[in-house]
Amino acid sequence: MSIVITGANGKLGSLILKQLLQKVSSDQIVACVRDLEKAKDLLEQGIEVRLCDYDKPETLDQAFAGASKLLLISSSNQDDTIRLRQHAHVIEAAKKSQVGQLLFTSFAFPEHDSISTSHLYMATEHAILTTGIPYTFLRNSLYTDFVGVLGLNAAIDTGELRISPGEWSFNTVTREDLAKGIAAVLAEGDHQNKTYELTASRPWTFDDLAAALSEMSGKPIVLREDADIQNWIYGFLRKINTTSTSTDLEKLIGGPVTPLKESIKPFITTI
Repeated sequence: MSIVITGANGKLGSLILKQLLQKVSSDQIVACVRDLEKAKDLLEQGIEVRLCDYDKPETLDQAFAGASKLLLISSSNQDDTIRLRQHAHVIEAAKKSQVGQLLFTSFAFPEHDSISTSHLYMATEHAILTTGIPYTFLRNSLYTDFVGVLGLNAAIDTGELRISPGEWSFNTVTREDLAKGIAAVLAEGDHQNKTYELTASRPWTFDDLAAALSEMSGKPIVLREDADIQNWIYGFLRKINTTSTSTDLEKLIGGPVTPLKESIKPFITTI
């Protein structure tokens, strides 16, 4: 078995590799990267490293050769038109290389979102379906990392967590939990032609966030709605499905996802 992972030294890719190495031997893994110089640590772990640049289709055929499973980690390019073209290059090469299974990190519950990126993910999924290659769609929820722009440290300092008015709930999870779930799918056999919604099984709210901050800081943090808040994140959050949930991820990792209080610790510096 040869498990080929694109974007293998990115944030998510690195975490997936870390989890996968706990399940399969390093000689079963191929790490595809854009810059070979930045992947020397992978070679030291016994992982084969291959050049793979989404913008250079000529690098892809050789990169995917012999892949029984190929994980396409979605491009991070900010231009969705470019991203779609990059994904198309990978899909075409996967078909040409006759990979055994094509897995794709998509986005959770994209059908009713109103952002272009969700259309990109659905278009990529459709393109994969047209190849006839056995597939697995790993629909990742929004990372809990988004709390990093909400002013959590200021909330602890002032005793107030200021938010934009609205009915908010969130199905987010950590990259680490997603990596565990994706590594489980890569290491196991029975996941062909399936779609997984990789979200929390129960949504959390801003009340839960304020309570977590209170517990962590040892002082009360109250929630206050403020219509004057101009933070861009709220406009984005209103356009995506942050409320729908699934137990898929918990089933894959064999237990609950990381609790909210643990998930936000990396973004707290004042305590």
